Amino acid sequence: MSDQVYVGNAGVDAAGDRGWLLGHFKPPGDPRHSEDVEIKWGVHPPGDERAEWVRDEDRTALLVLISGRFRVELPGRSVLLAEPGDYVVWGEGVDHSWRAERQSTVLTVRWPSVPGYRVE
Repeated sequence: MSDQVYVGNAGVDAAGDRGWLLGHFKPPGDPRHSEDVEIKWGVHPPGDERAEWVRDEDRTALLVLISGRFRVELPGRSVLLAEPGDYVVWGEGVDHSWRAERQSTVLTVRWPSVPGYRVE
């Protein structure tokens, strides 16, 4: 198998890196290392939330609901993702927060992949 191929399971692999599957934070040489894009498989129990808003975001983001019920808070707007496949995109500089209203799985894509806001 090529060193440029990685086969995994999002649920298993995501547990090892706060949900992140691909991005600048993966080791150089790993096919999941990218400075162009970040991908996250987020599994959130009911009530899980980002209480502190992400401010001065340097990336564009796409968040797709896989299952559950998930709310994204944006300046002046609350977006409810309630059906599988519902999604929201926000651009660079848009502050945001979120809350899982039910057990939820979401796929997040952010670009470019640059060091930025991180909750430990």
